[in-house]
Amino acid sequence: MRLLLCVQAIRNHLARTYSSARFKKMATDVKFNESLGCSDPQTHPVLIIGQLRHLNLLKFSHLESKLSPRVTEETFLNAVACLHPAPTDKVSLYLDVATVAALPLKASRHNTASRAHAITRLVKNHVLNVSEESVVLVCERENLFASACAVVRAFPLYSRKTGNLLASSQPKLNLGCGDGNANSGRNVVNVEFVLINKDGCIESEPLTDDELNCLNETTRAIRMTARIVDMPCNEMNVDHFIQEVEDVGRELCITPKVIRGEELLEQGFGGIYGVGKAAAVPPALVVLSHEPKGAQETIALVGKGIVYDTGGLSIKAKTGMPGMKRDCGGAAAILGTFYAAVQCGFRDNLHAVFCLAENSVGPNATRPDDIHTLYSGRTVEINNTDAEGRLVLADGVCYANKDLKANIILDMATLTGAQGVATGKYHGAILTNSETWEAKSLQAGRKSGDLLAPIIYCPELHFSEFASAIADMKNSVADRQNAQSSCAGLFIAAHLGFDYPGIWMHVDMATPVHCGERATGYGVSLLLTLFGGHTDSKLLQSIASTDEEPPSKRWCRD
Repeated sequence: MRLLLCVQAIRNHLARTYSSARFKKMATDVKFNESLGCSDPQTHPVLIIGQLRHLNLLKFSHLESKLSPRVTEETFLNAVACLHPAPTDKVSLYLDVATVAALPLKASRHNTASRAHAITRLVKNHVLNVSEESVVLVCERENLFASACAVVRAFPLYSRKTGNLLASSQPKLNLGCGDGNANSGRNVVNVEFVLINKDGCIESEPLTDDELNCLNETTRAIRMTARIVDMPCNEMNVDHFIQEVEDVGRELCITPKVIRGEELLEQGFGGIYGVGKAAAVPPALVVLSHEPKGAQETIALVGKGIVYDTGGLSIKAKTGMPGMKRDCGGAAAILGTFYAAVQCGFRDNLHAVFCLAENSVGPNATRPDDIHTLYSGRTVEINNTDAEGRLVLADGVCYANKDLKANIILDMATLTGAQGVATGKYHGAILTNSETWEAKSLQAGRKSGDLLAPIIYCPELHFSEFASAIADMKNSVADRQNAQSSCAGLFIAAHLGFDYPGIWMHVDMATPVHCGERATGYGVSLLLTLFGGHTDSKLLQSIASTDEEPPSKRWCRD
């Protein structure tokens, strides 16, 4: 009886402590440690996550520093033996403050081996949001990066709940992975790893400074991306987005190029200007350029930055408009990627092109039947003002080719609602003129946790959907049942030119940009992995996409 009363007293004390902390809901710093630190779960809760086959390889001594003196070896081994993931499972080791959780047993060829989405869900559901706690990831080294990014996605920065220290008024470049502590009014989540090598043995070497730097910079990038996407248009209009770009440029000692307002029209950017001219805040094309000595290639990342999409005069329904603050998700991901890539020592020319506008309604709004001349020189008859993203991106990719002389161009956008039908809510859609880079992109998606699936690239069959009697093309398809997401991407490619000799990739991430009501920061880890071989980061180099043989070549050979 005395023992039961003692246990109940501890439970009541912890409940008061942690319920109070949860009510307060402070901002959270995510801190990566080189190795497992020593802590008592009663004061520093711990969540241990891994695949069951990896957890079974552990000895209690591997985790004793995080569990002692509250958890015995017998308790730990019994808990692991009780795990039966379907798809996940968790067992409490000590009250609610020490928990071991198992990831799904299987991952198909279209999933990430890291089980990143399951990691994010487990962290969201089982961290306690107290002043300091730990998440321990048990994984293979090749899944270190994707697993780390999965944890980061569980801790958004933006909130306007009253009394909530997550408020966006915090310094913008304090992006939430510093050495916060209880005294600073910020919670700390320590992320630590138990790495397993290819032979099934536990690695004893701590994370290197290179790996920690890469993880920290990627954390900043993902959280910044998600914060921008989460912010409403009254706090993240074109002016605010330009300020975000300037802040990143200042951090990297780069001055952005800004073309906006009437200057867009004068210089021929009819797509961006036509979409944004009705808004109170004028549209803009903004460019950040990193041009190191000795560069061999020029890569341009082009982002759709529609800070709010009403649909224009082809206005959205009342249930279709909420959430359209996320229509800048492509540009936000490009900004985060550019920041992290430069910080990780990008060795080639890298340009980030932001096509920024608010698709608004007003006296100056573009009308259906209007004809605009885009930066490519081609004319477009507007038959749907709610198909605006392709117009701004067409200007952006054309600028990347004509002015920046890029030989690799990737555009990223929350382009079509049909993307969710084509590839689902977890996989972005990849459309490209290169089968080799399609294979690389899919590989990067699996290694990063930002999954991709291919959609049809067949302009000779699909581009006729844009036929116009009075202009070079219309901006929306005639048949919405005919590969709609592919057609939308092909509209962009048409302004680059289907004979473009370089590599063009289009990523439509309309659904994976968010999960529920929160942004995911999708795109950052994908692009860092895809182009990791162009950086000095050994971690990114180790997971960078290789020249994997495209499927059609294997089929022809076999």
